[in-house]
Formats: sequence, C-alpha cells, structure tokens
Amino acid sequence: MRRLLVALCLLAATLWSAPCSAQARSQLGPLCTTDTTPADQMIDACNKIVALKVFKGPQLATIYFWRAVGWNKKGDYTRVIADAAEAIRLQPSQAVYNLRGSAYYDKDEYDIAIADFDDALKLGPPSGIIFHNRGNAWRGKGDYAMAIADYDMSIKADPKSAFAFKNRGISKEALGDLDGALADINQAIRLDPSLPQPLIDRTAIWRAKGDLDRAIADGSEAIRLAKEKPPTNIMTPPNSVLISGYIHRALAYEAKGDYAHARDDYKATLAIVASDAGSKANQATAKVRLSLVTDASAPIPRDAPASTQQSTPTQQQGNTTPAPSPAPASPDKRMALVIGNGAYAHVKALPNPPNDARAVAKSLRDIGFTVSEGVDLDRAAMQKMTRNFLREAARAQVALVYYAGHGVQVDGRNYLIPVDVELKAGSSMTEAMIDMDTIMAGLDDQVRTNILIFDACRNNPMAQPVASAGTNRGIEGASGLAAPMSLGAGATLGAGTLIAFATAPGQVALDGEGANSPFSAALSRHIGTPGLEVQQMLTRVRAEVVSTTKNKQVPWSNSSLLGEVYLAEK
Repeated sequence: MRRLLVALCLLAATLWSAPCSAQARSQLGPLCTTDTTPADQMIDACNKIVALKVFKGPQLATIYFWRAVGWNKKGDYTRVIADAAEAIRLQPSQAVYNLRGSAYYDKDEYDIAIADFDDALKLGPPSGIIFHNRGNAWRGKGDYAMAIADYDMSIKADPKSAFAFKNRGISKEALGDLDGALADINQAIRLDPSLPQPLIDRTAIWRAKGDLDRAIADGSEAIRLAKEKPPTNIMTPPNSVLISGYIHRALAYEAKGDYAHARDDYKATLAIVASDAGSKANQATAKVRLSLVTDASAPIPRDAPASTQQSTPTQQQGNTTPAPSPAPASPDKRMALVIGNGAYAHVKALPNPPNDARAVAKSLRDIGFTVSEGVDLDRAAMQKMTRNFLREAARAQVALVYYAGHGVQVDGRNYLIPVDVELKAGSSMTEAMIDMDTIMAGLDDQVRTNILIFDACRNNPMAQPVASAGTNRGIEGASGLAAPMSLGAGATLGAGTLIAFATAPGQVALDGEGANSPFSAALSRHIGTPGLEVQQMLTRVRAEVVSTTKNKQVPWSNSSLLGEVYLAEK
C-alpha cells in the first residue's frame, strides 16, 4: 500500500498552492494527507478542506481518498467505500480502487473486492500489493488455488513481502499442505520477526499438528508483539490482530484441557472492540466457548488416555447418550451429535424424526464416529447435550451435527425446537428454543472440519401460537429455515464448514409416509458409502430426494470446506 500512496502524496503536495486560507494551506492539508495522522484528526481536516469548496476534479478526489483512509483506520468500511467511490468518480486511480477493494474485503464482499482489484491492475503497472490483496479476496471466497497464484505474483514482484508468504502459507494450510504452509509461515517470520500475524498463523498450524505447547508459545509471542507495537498498516482492521491472537491461544489452551487460561483468553477476546467481520466472528466463537469452559467440570489432563467405556442410554425428559469425557485429540477423532425430536407437546407432533435420528446415528457409528444421540429432548436436555458436544468438539478433527424435527426462523436466525416448547403471551419466543447460530459459532475453528445437517424444515409450527400470543417477529410468513449466511455478528460461514438442509431455504420439507423422511432415508443410505467425498454424497442424496418427492423437495447445501472430506474410508 505504501507505494500506492506515493502518487497521492505527490498530488497532495501540490494542492496547497491553490487559493485558499492560510490555515488550510499550512495546517489542514498536511493533517488530511499524511498517513500517520491520527484518524479523527485526518477526517476532521479533510472535512474542513471539502467544506472550503475550492478544489475540484483530481485535487478533490485526493481529499476524498485521504478521508477514506481516515475512515479505514477507524474500521468504518461503509464510509470508506462511499468516499472511495466519490474519488473514483472524480479521478480513478490504482490507490483508490485498491483501498475500496480492501474495504469490500473487510466487509466479506469478496466478488466486489476482486472486481476493484482487477480495475486497479488495469490502471497501472503490475503491483505486488494489489496481487496480494486480490489473493486475500480469493482466499476469502475459498478459491485457494487462485489465491496462491496471486500470492506467487506478489512474491515475484517483492520477494521480501512477509505478508505474501504468510498468506500463501494460510492458503496451503487450507488445502491440507501443512508442511508447505509451515515453510511459508517460517519464511514470513524470518523476513519480519516483529510481525505478530505469522505467529498467529503458525499457532493454528501447530494446533492442526497436535503440538499444543508450541501453539501456545507462538500465540503468547504474537499477543506480546501486538500489544507492544499495534499494527499501523491502514489495511489492517483495528484490533483484529490482538483479537485473533487471543482466540487462537484460547483454543490451544482449551484443547490442552487448561480451562483456566482458556477462560482468561476468551474474556480478553471479548473485551476488545471489533470492527471487521472476521473479528466479530472470533468474538462470537469466544462468547460460546467461554460459556462452555466456564460450565465445564475439571477436564482430564491433556496426556491422559482416552476413555473407551461406552455410555448407555438414559432417560431424562427424552433419550440421550451422553458425550464422553474430555480426551486428547487423535489424528482420526470424529464426533457426531444426533438429535431427533418428534413427540411435541404443544405443536404438531412428527412421527419420523426419532426414527431418522436412530438411522443416521447407526450409519455414523458404522463408519467409526463417536455419536452422542438424543431423542425427543426437552429444552434442558437438548441444551445440555448440545453444550457437552460443543465442549468435546474442541478435541475433534471432524465434528458432525444432525438434527431432525421442527425448526423455524425468527428475524432471519434459525432455531431448533425442543419437544416442550410452548409460547405464551409476553414470553420470549427465542429463549424457548436452541439457536443454530450459537452451534455454528461454537464450532467455528479453521483446524477442524464441521458438517451440519438439518432435516428441520418440515413446516412452520409457530405461526398459530405466535398469532394467539399476539406476537409477530417476522416468523408467521417464514416457512422453513433461512440460509445461514452469518453467525449473527456479520460473519460468514466459518472456514472448514459444510451446512446442509433437507430442502431449500424458506421451503417446506416432507416428513414422509414411511418410517423415515425422504431426506433422512437417503442420507442414512449414502452417508456410509466408502470412498465417497461428502459433497458428492450430498449430491446423491439430493438426486434421490428430488426423485422420491417428484420434484417437491430439493435439498440445499453451502460449503466452505477447505478440501475433500471423506466420512467413510476410501
């Protein structure tokens, strides 16, 4: 970015020869157009210059650009985009397109960001910085091959770019090349040992390799560096590095079984002001996991042997098989949570979800998953089982969640419905249900693969109770579930996650006339097929459901998986 600012700086140096007040020439100009000026002073100075109404065309474009830089420092990306758009209207430049593209990237609008970076590259000579930034956007989209290609171009233009090596390493990690990723991250650290970001990335690699002590050591050093000298690059969202450092070290502490230190780091993550989507997603995860480790009993030490004792089903407002006690991660540790709710007391009962849950649970056990299974759970039992599973998932490499039963969307958020749900006038509707966003946030972790499957769109059981209660929060007209595009805090579906619905968002799925729903019947048949990649498996399920229902039901899925995933061995 620094080189892209040079042309703008040269233009800014000529602005103050224009006729305007002596104060504007001697004070406002340098404050507005110096990238080291504090954000509020920069914005204020630029505002005053715009108000003078003495500049036009390219000169005014420069002022808008620098005011956008000020907004970028504050993490106000909507205003960055607005000012950059005005600068582009007046005088397009590489620097302005790059700045706006970076703001779109920070808002997780990757396609628009890539278009801006494309336009930036068309306006001038090849820029390693723009190739790097476009690589980030490709990485955000999950297209790691394209990201690596752009990082290659960035490194070719500037072999000493620590960030290009760092982000190429992240992309290699996403494709499963941990050794290649480690080599790139190590090179980034050699090039600039003062940067905390590569150390944070290496923290994740050590966790993926199971070396938790090294992960904690790197996380600690990254936090120290981020506190000692907060990153000043205007393209780095405020506080994002420190938040990332704390959440990664917290996850390492939790995986090790050190809940006390994990709690401290989760609290530290939440105490920092977040501005960008990634930081808000990290905080959503920290909030869930803090609650889990706060409620947890003393864990088994990290080096203790895993328990092989099988739990037997118990009756507690429904049938549950409790999750096993905490145990160290192993290279092939795969866990599943399977719940089927049908015996509803106050809304329409469903005959098939318990059968669906049992069939899917059996298929998963047959291919080696450790399964926590629950049938006809009330809210207390469903919440307990879900929280136990989320806690145990910190030590899993693959976590799968399957739910069959009633589900509903409220204000665009999805909720799973326990069998005892009952709405009364004046009561809080969502407090009686299980928030699906909370499950997704609790599982969000780049070193684990998450598969979430919901046969929970059968109808809208809440419309009549809501109408009777005199309440309407966007639920009466909302059939089925909403597409889970965020975790409720502006964050997109976490990396390494696949989510599947029995039918398209907003549509109603069928409970079926046999012992199982059409979706779950197909899923239980195909989920254990050896050598079938999970997305191929879901394609077979989709085709079977469409055929069985005569096109009345079309299963839907969305994936940010980082590579091929096989639930059953090849």
